[in-house]
Amino acid sequence: MVVLVVNAGSSSLKAAVFAADLTERAALRVTEIGGAARLDGVGPSQAVNAPDHAAAMALILEALPMPVTSLSAAAHRVVHGGDLFVSPCRVTDSVAQGIAACIALAPLHNPANLSGIRALQALTPDLPQYASFDTAFHATNPDVARRYALPQRAEGLGIKRYGFHGLSYASLTARLPALTGEALPRRVLALHLGNGASICAILDGQSVATSMGYSPLDGLTMGSRTGGIDGNAVLRLAEVFGIAEAGRILNRESGLLGLGGASDMRALHGAGTPEAAFAVDHFCYWALRHAGSLIAAMGGVDALCFTGGIGENDSKVRRNILSGLDFIGLSLDHAANDRGIPRLHAEGSRITAWIVPAMEEAQIAAEALALIAAGE
Repeated sequence: MVVLVVNAGSSSLKAAVFAADLTERAALRVTEIGGAARLDGVGPSQAVNAPDHAAAMALILEALPMPVTSLSAAAHRVVHGGDLFVSPCRVTDSVAQGIAACIALAPLHNPANLSGIRALQALTPDLPQYASFDTAFHATNPDVARRYALPQRAEGLGIKRYGFHGLSYASLTARLPALTGEALPRRVLALHLGNGASICAILDGQSVATSMGYSPLDGLTMGSRTGGIDGNAVLRLAEVFGIAEAGRILNRESGLLGLGGASDMRALHGAGTPEAAFAVDHFCYWALRHAGSLIAAMGGVDALCFTGGIGENDSKVRRNILSGLDFIGLSLDHAANDRGIPRLHAEGSRITAWIVPAMEEAQIAAEALALIAAGE
């Protein structure tokens, strides 16, 4: 069994090949689709002609180190499944129509995800395709967590808390026992910290609360997104700047970039300016604020896990967050944190803490393989 995992963005197409044991056998990507496109992953980076996703997909299939006929299936990352898709599934015409119906919920992502599916279907019509949804892991949140206090005429537009980074959290939940050598803790607080950042409360292996909401804008301070902001402040921005420009401010000009002048945490650490230091403090403060809320949603916490680019690699951010949680009985092993080893807690700590590398592509492959094994 060999699975091609596809992650199609608005101007990029990433693909990875996984064997049945989830060993990655190849990774390729085409960037700047529709412009100065480049193919990476096979020898030196090379300029290519990729005016659209169909052309980019053809280039990737041609560059694979194995024949396309050796592929057992393809599996796609789809950002938004809405209420229609709460688990992975095989792609059929009706599933593709359902993904299209969710475009209003993710207008920047679902069209690209669908383009990847259609491009591959045109090139290899007999290859089974599967879809995994980034929102699906949070479908287990109770209604009291998912619903905004809106009247039906507004909620009827599909406005509710969906949550994101679900594939990352599903991967973390599946892999944590192998990392620790013990059963999955009952109450896990998982922090996916990167340019996009969120926290999830995982109780008995299921998401019960998360910091992102209707869109990936809500919750923590992020690379260029505001995180949580009062709705009337959003209305004021729209009144002054117009809806489109307000959206740009909230999603592309805010967060670490708006506060400190850079969206990259490494650049902020090296900037040496008061603004950069404040941006880092803001990021850590709101991570702690949301952590407290999600711990309450689980009735406590047994283990805390970091994943994502910042979570896995930034010892200063981890230290700031973990030090702020010493009141719950978490004792940090500072030497382990500085070295970035998986176990972060000190001997005698009541709460364990871990680094769990993000493996979303492998999770997508695993979900497709499970469906194939079940005969779907």
